[in-house]
Amino acid sequence: MFSHIMIGSNDIEKSKSFYDAILGAIGYDPGVIDEKGRVFYFTKKGVFALSKPIDGEPACNGNGSTIGFSARTPEIVDAWHAAGLENGGTTCEDPPGIREGAGKKLYLAYLRDPSGNKICALHSMA
Repeated sequence: MFSHIMIGSNDIEKSKSFYDAILGAIGYDPGVIDEKGRVFYFTKKGVFALSKPIDGEPACNGNGSTIGFSARTPEIVDAWHAAGLENGGTTCEDPPGIREGAGKKLYLAYLRDPSGNKICALHSMA
């Protein structure tokens, strides 16, 4: 459904270190910085990217927005969460664990990245 997701960052190097760590924990290569200073994480199904806002204003998080990353196991979700905390992220919501609702059983972990964006790692247990 999505070709790419790009989020704003106030500190590209700090954000790159953070995302290299958490995305590395779930099996992705480090991001590539282009000539405009943006960072891209390429996959066969889409692209995740970081950029300073082009309007020159500070990056800010979207209230009510969450970006979710798939993980193959609950252990990978935990590694993702730990890598985020070790690299400038902050925990939010409940601790990593099982959530149930709408007939689904999910293992989730939530973080705020260095720019305040809310992100999640998710493993479907159903």
